[in-house]
Parts: sequence; C-alpha cells; structure tokens
Amino acid sequence: MSPLFNGARRQTRHALATLVVALAAALVLLNVGNALANHGDPAPTGRHAGQSPTPTDQALALQWFDTTNATVAAAGFPQPVTQTRTWAVGWLAAARAVQDGGSSSFQRAAFATALHDTLAAQVPARQAELDEALATTLDAIPDGKQKSRGIAAGEDEASAVLTERAGDGLDTASVEKPFTPPPPAPGVWQPTPPTFGPAVRFGQKDGRAFLLASNDQFRPGPPPALDSPQFLDALAEVRAYGQDTSSVRTPAQTDTAKFIIQDSYALYGQALRAVLADTRHSLEWYARGVAAFHVVSVDTQIAIHEAKYVYVFWRPVTAIRTGSVDPDPTWTPLLATPRHPEYPSGHAGYAGAAEGVLTWLTGPRAPQPVDATSSTAPGSVHTYTRWAQITQETIDGRVWEGVHYRFSDEIAAKVGKQVAAWDLSRLYRLGL
Repeated sequence: MSPLFNGARRQTRHALATLVVALAAALVLLNVGNALANHGDPAPTGRHAGQSPTPTDQALALQWFDTTNATVAAAGFPQPVTQTRTWAVGWLAAARAVQDGGSSSFQRAAFATALHDTLAAQVPARQAELDEALATTLDAIPDGKQKSRGIAAGEDEASAVLTERAGDGLDTASVEKPFTPPPPAPGVWQPTPPTFGPAVRFGQKDGRAFLLASNDQFRPGPPPALDSPQFLDALAEVRAYGQDTSSVRTPAQTDTAKFIIQDSYALYGQALRAVLADTRHSLEWYARGVAAFHVVSVDTQIAIHEAKYVYVFWRPVTAIRTGSVDPDPTWTPLLATPRHPEYPSGHAGYAGAAEGVLTWLTGPRAPQPVDATSSTAPGSVHTYTRWAQITQETIDGRVWEGVHYRFSDEIAAKVGKQVAAWDLSRLYRLGL
C-alpha cells in the first residue's frame, strides 16, 4: 500500500473522498467534448473542504504557481512530459498536505513546505531560490503548533509522493529511449527534414501513468487508408495551407500557426494561472485544481505517444515529397516538423485534456477573458473567452504549420478529453 494512505487519518479522508465522488456521480453529468463523464465537484473533498477562502490563499497559490513555473523553466527539461511531471508531483503533494489540517497557519505551512521539498528534490539546482521562497512564506505565518504541524505534514507528503513516483519512467533518459524506424514504405514514418534526426520520446509510451488503467486504454483506431477520401482531403489541405510559401493561408491563419508553435504548457499555463487569479477559492481548491491539471496532462501525453509509436504514421512532408499523389520533393512546411510519428497529434491531445480540466474547474467559459502571448509569435495577443477556442486554434494551427493532418488533430483532442473524463472521476485514488 502506498505510504500516502497509511494511518487511520488517511483512511478516513480516503473514505470521505470516495463517498463524495459517489454522490457526485449520482447527481452531476459533465459533458467534456465528445466524452460524457461524471467528474464530480472540482471543490476539495477533504475534511476541511469548508475552509473559507481568503485573499492570502489566492496570493499564496499564485506565488507558488510562479515559483514552480520558474523552477521548471530553469531545469530546462527537454521533454514536455518531464516538465509536467515535475508540476504534478509538487502540487499533488501540496494538495494532500493542505487536507491534513484545518487552520490557515497549518495549511499555508503545509502547502509551501510540500512544494518546496518536491521541487528541490526534482530540480536541486534551484535549492537556494526555493529555500528563499519557503522562508518568505513561513515568516508570514505566526509561530505555534499549527505552523509546526503544517511543516511536518508538508515534509511527510512530499516524501511520500516522491517515493510513490520514483522510477515512473518519465525522466529524460527513460523518455528518450532510441527508436529504429521501420523500412521506408507508404504511410510509414521516416526521419524528416531539415535535420533528418532520429525519432524522440519513444520511451514516453512506457511511462507509468497516474490514473490510466493501461497506457493503451484510449488508443484511437488507425489513421485513414492512404487512398481514402478522408486522407486525400487532409493531405490536400495541409499541402495548400501548411507550406512555408503558401499563397492561400491568410495572415490571420499564419499568425495562429506561429502562435500555436509554442509548447502547449506555455500557452495553457497562462490559462491555468488566469483561473487562479480570476476566481476566489480556498487554498485547498487551488492546490487540487493545479494538481489535477498536471496529472491529467501527464496521462494524456503518455496515451498519445503510446498511439504514435503503434501506428508510426508518416508526416505530411514525407507524404508530399515521396508519396504517390503529385509528389513535390521541394515542399517545405511552415514549421520544422517535430521528430516523432504524426498520428495522433501531441499538441491537440494536450489541448483536449486541458479543455476538459479547465471546464471541470470553471465551466466552458473563462472567468474573465484570458489574454495570452506566445514566444513564437512576438507581439501577438490572443484573447480567449471559452476553453474550446484554444482547442480549435490548436487543431487549425497544427495544420497551417504543415506538421499535422486535420484528422490527427481532431482525434487527438478527443483522446485528451477522454483521458480528462477518466482521470477527473478518479482523483480520490490519489488522495485528492
């Protein structure tokens, strides 16, 4: 049994969480895209779910959100799933720690300590900055038994989650296992220009998910046949709109394509932070929401790459340059093609999952319009009022970049929503 569930206190909390989820399942039906699933209430389910929110709760959540973001950025992990795993481990420990006590002093001390310890363990180069952030938080909390107990709870939960996730196969070395592509053939992925480098993230498919029953649980059906109308239409679209010198792609479409090039979390991190900044909830709610977002994201990224390396489908640049349909050996996409198989789309899978969690947190609309920026489209600002807008821009943008077929983006978004529906209804299994 996981150390997170040892002791009568933890068993009691687990039983209460299970009861709340069961009751929610009888009362609430949440539609997440094409997947109908009951996620329960995003509000905390622990013994102290009734804790009144305070401005201090929101400020502390935002402070440590920014600290986590800076820590992960400084780590420089090349794999998005490793970045996301760092977030998930830290905020899962923090969410559990906050549930262990009811007073404000306890919860704030537990929250900050759990995040400090998990982040320092995963990114030791940031120890000094994290020590300073923790000292700032703890200095603002009155000394006493509640503060001391909160610190101890944060330390315990951090140690427990780090132990639980040890060896989960989401570190850089495990994710970047070498891959030997099959012999060239129509429909089969091959290294792509301009570098023709080897495939990356082959090992991601074998990572240990947080809540999936199996990594292939939501594997979609195969991509369409190469002579099917669906494939031929998608090929024609990406050929016309995704070329670097396209004459049919509008300036607005080019802007969207360049905007969406950024890492998915760089975009959705802005949306998630806006939820924290634009809502008034308890510290427990914030911690649980951020933890859930990243747990779902990790599981989605694993599921998407499991399918990628089963189907090993060719990228548009390969199909257009070497395929049998009007081959053009000079065709070049707007964006240099990512070095892994095409189907299904990683960006769109992330988008579908993120839409599912954000909808669970706030409903289909953002609490306030979210003005997002992109390092890959300097000066461009996209304003979102509905979470589905970001998903649709991602689907469109990856086609207009020339790196995905539309069917791959649409299927991937559906997979992401399915993972979100599954995971969100089972958070109690993680002690949330």
